[in-house]
Amino acid sequence: IFAKKMDCILPSVCNKPISEWNNSRHPLLQKSLEKEKRKIVPLTISITEDNRIILISGPNAGGKSVCLKTKGLLQYMIQCGILPPMDEGSEAGIYNGIFIDIGDEQSIENDLSTYSSHLLNMKYFTRHANKGTLLLIDEFGSGTEPLLGGSLAESILEYLNKKECAGIITTHYSNLKHFAASEEGIINGAMLYDNHRMEPLYRLEIGKPGSSYAFEIARKICLDERILETAQNKIGKEHVDFDKNLKDVLRDKRYWENKRKSIRQKEKKLEETLEKYQNKLNESEKDRKKIIQQAKDEAEGLLKASNKAIEKTIRIIKESKANKEKTKEAREELDNIKRKPITNHSEDKEIISKINDIKQQKKRFNLKEKDKEKEEERIKKNIDLTKNDLRVGDKVKLVDQDSLGEIMDINKNSVMVAFGNMFTTVPKDKLTKISNKEFKKQSKSESDGSLATMMYNKKINFNGNIDLRGKKVEEALYELERFIDDAIFVGTSQVRILHGKGFGILRQHIRDYLKSIDAIKKISNEHIERGGDGITLVDFD
Repeated sequence: IFAKKMDCILPSVCNKPISEWNNSRHPLLQKSLEKEKRKIVPLTISITEDNRIILISGPNAGGKSVCLKTKGLLQYMIQCGILPPMDEGSEAGIYNGIFIDIGDEQSIENDLSTYSSHLLNMKYFTRHANKGTLLLIDEFGSGTEPLLGGSLAESILEYLNKKECAGIITTHYSNLKHFAASEEGIINGAMLYDNHRMEPLYRLEIGKPGSSYAFEIARKICLDERILETAQNKIGKEHVDFDKNLKDVLRDKRYWENKRKSIRQKEKKLEETLEKYQNKLNESEKDRKKIIQQAKDEAEGLLKASNKAIEKTIRIIKESKANKEKTKEAREELDNIKRKPITNHSEDKEIISKINDIKQQKKRFNLKEKDKEKEEERIKKNIDLTKNDLRVGDKVKLVDQDSLGEIMDINKNSVMVAFGNMFTTVPKDKLTKISNKEFKKQSKSESDGSLATMMYNKKINFNGNIDLRGKKVEEALYELERFIDDAIFVGTSQVRILHGKGFGILRQHIRDYLKSIDAIKKISNEHIERGGDGITLVDFD
């Protein structure tokens, strides 16, 4: 019942004279404070084989004696098999003797003063203490003339340390603080004090000595300032400065510890944020590759569907013998097919744009189709064509249609014509011959009627060389982006980029951009006889 009420635990017990206690609490003090609806300040105590003795200093009523008594009571509970009130992860050693010197044991009957009683205890300690002994000494060396009492206390402490005793000792003597700072096996400890609000914090900090705050406490109770000035002059500037510097060190240490704690929290939050965005970036990269592959598949499917639609349209025209209504219906059906990919393409563009926002890369695959409505002009030319009128390589046009093609082969009554990359057989009386000049003019003004025609025009007009000399970096990169997009689209294996030598700035920006493109297999210089590092060769997968 006691253990549950006081949040007691079973620490890790070892047969060594050590103590690693986390947030240990004096059970009687905790119970008393709970009645007053106050919270106890737990103590973290660390006694190791390297730092066996903790020398605690600090102001009066700062918690030194409470720390000493907490250690003594809880250690006695552990050695009696009673669960102590402390946090999980604590480790407790076992001692073969606990020597305690706390309080005033002066006696009129035995003719003992306060200091004499302390000396008798020290006599017993020095004779019987050993490596497995725990010492608990309060106000070490007090009760007599400070200079003599301090020197005697330092000698006793050195003797007990050589016997490898463990323990906690409280004091106000500066010479003992200096001795603990230089002696192996002894470490200073301080009961923290808020010198702004002038009140104790009751927290033990191991590693630095504490100040007694004698003058500050005297000022707090409004002791005459003239008396304090006289006392400071009597004690000497060196002693006052030591105590002042000690307070400054403790204050700065608390500040930097809080600062370090804040930085660690921010670093942890930053690492979590970076990990979160890195995961998003990896997911976006996977989605980008998936979308690009999907776009390629859709383009291939669109190409096949377009070819089928064109063939169907030509067949309808042939079967209807250029009937006006049938021809109009077939062309409207073909126009509807042309418009279908636009929506899907826009959606793909939006998705890829979102990915590029994260990756901060430029668009690579940006294929667009624009609908253009064009007023039809019927051309009524019924010319009787003979075998000698048409030759292989002539440019022709379907009668009553805008489709342009090139004759690939001639039979008796029919002609094989290439409309873009699609080959079909057409009766001679359905064709009219046009000049090369007219063919080029109408090809430029003709809208991209199908993906097949667009790809064909891209391929026959694509130039695998680009000259970026004399251009600004932004302008050059803009043109290079469009050039690389076209190269990937038409499926060329290699292109040449002429940028010149100069200081190499434009070349470096160009190559940095090229390295970001997955479709590029190799980036190299042109042969030295053909331009060297003034020209970049790009090979595609």
